[in-house]
Amino acid sequence: MLLSRNKPAAGPNAVQAAKEKESKSVPKLEDFLQARDYTGAMTLLEFERNSGKSSDESSMWLAYCAFHLADYKQSMEIYEKLTKKDSCHPDVWTYLGCCYFMLGMYTDAEKASLRAPKGPLQNRLLFHLSHKFSDEKKLMGYHSNLKDVIEDQLSLASIHYLRSHYQEAIDIYKRILLDNRDYLALNVYVALCYYKLDYYDVSQEVLAVYLNHYPDSATALNLKACNHFRLYNGKAAEAELKTLQDVASPSFIYARDLIKHNLVVFRGGQGALQVLPPLVDVIPEARLNLVIYHLKQDDINGANHLMKDLDPATPQEYILKGVVNASVGYEQGSKDHLKIAQQYFQLVGGSASECDTIPGRQCMASCFYILKQYHDVLIYLDSIKSYFYNDDTFNFNYGQAKAAIGKYKEAEEAFQLIQNERIKSDYIYLSWLARCFIMNKKPRLAWELYLKMETSGDSFSLLQLISNDCYRMGLFYYAAKAFDVLERLEPNPEYWEGKRGACVGVFQMIIAGHDPKETLPDIIRMLHSTANPQVEYIVRTMKKWAKENRVPIQ
Repeated sequence: MLLSRNKPAAGPNAVQAAKEKESKSVPKLEDFLQARDYTGAMTLLEFERNSGKSSDESSMWLAYCAFHLADYKQSMEIYEKLTKKDSCHPDVWTYLGCCYFMLGMYTDAEKASLRAPKGPLQNRLLFHLSHKFSDEKKLMGYHSNLKDVIEDQLSLASIHYLRSHYQEAIDIYKRILLDNRDYLALNVYVALCYYKLDYYDVSQEVLAVYLNHYPDSATALNLKACNHFRLYNGKAAEAELKTLQDVASPSFIYARDLIKHNLVVFRGGQGALQVLPPLVDVIPEARLNLVIYHLKQDDINGANHLMKDLDPATPQEYILKGVVNASVGYEQGSKDHLKIAQQYFQLVGGSASECDTIPGRQCMASCFYILKQYHDVLIYLDSIKSYFYNDDTFNFNYGQAKAAIGKYKEAEEAFQLIQNERIKSDYIYLSWLARCFIMNKKPRLAWELYLKMETSGDSFSLLQLISNDCYRMGLFYYAAKAFDVLERLEPNPEYWEGKRGACVGVFQMIIAGHDPKETLPDIIRMLHSTANPQVEYIVRTMKKWAKENRVPIQ
């Protein structure tokens, strides 16, 4: 028997049941909003609008959903259309102001919000705008209007965070969490504050509370990767970031950009010029990391171009403005740039929020370095030395400061820790290390530094340093060798006088038994390389003494 493919006849009861089932299965807007399914809510609202059931209320809900999906432009356009209607609800101006704010249109945001009736949301918006405008008077005025309700307190905490008052923000978040344990996202905010305070291990512990419930959170996973970068290294951070790459959906553009940006940082700047420029206006840190990349590549002009029009608002921006100005100042010999850099460093290092942080102390060290107050530099560098034992840049600066106050043994130790080949080939490094060797009575090592260099202006300058420093320290043999080469490269009466004095000095040291007699033939050969009538008299005296003391000079 074959099964019939014809539909059975439907009676009246069956039709009624089908209608009831259909009405029950049609989702409601409230259900979508309750579930925070804003995409679903927008789909429903768009369907109703296309069906001719549109109203001002549905338009407001459409704008609301677009806003929560971070589509601020679409939300703004809907609200702008509503404001042109006579029946426009006055609160729409506040909502429109919020859209402008999120799009960075702060002046428009202020104008729109001031047209709205006074209310908690309007006050919070104006509170944040006054921070953006750096208007302290208005900021304190709106601050005084805040109430002890969660929305206002969260707004206050965010302002504390933006002003780098991280501990104050933590206090507010923890107070809210005491009464609202289910507000799990606040743990991410607390973790972020601890990250900013350099308490990376504490940040990890707090973050774990949220990740246990939402292991696919892009924001939380990214913060976890950043903590690993600070606690361990780039490879460990990259491994954590792979989890975020796996869970990020193709439509999650922000996460995609975030991953690309952070991978550049974790890989030490690899691919920076390809990845970071398009993200400069998307991710706040992209500009700063691109500046850091340019500085590491000695592209000071590129770094200065990115920073010159930036009005610093965070400690990191102030620090980079200082670093760039200092770099320009030293490269161009500009006292004005150095003065600006010193002021930026002092501003950060002397601030209440940064004075006890590692970057804050580095800033004060940099400030005193520019002022050439090296004892003060070392007070700050010594306080953070244990954190930077293997940091080449720190050891470079530490060694220079130690050498500047005459602590050459400690300076030499710091310079010898440096592994970076770019620094080790830099003339400033070579000249300071050579001076340390000489001051620590190791002139042969200084001479070997010169021998490894190719002939250039820097090698000539190093010869001058070796010759003069060795002469001052009574290390006459290597002073004579350096003056001899200098005289060959550039015949100059001063070099002859230096060589003559150094050769006589070696002779005196040999007679006194402080230098080996075997160096005397070298000294005589160096003297013979100069066509000067004084040579014969000096050499004759040396040979006479050598003959009397049975020292072979051939």
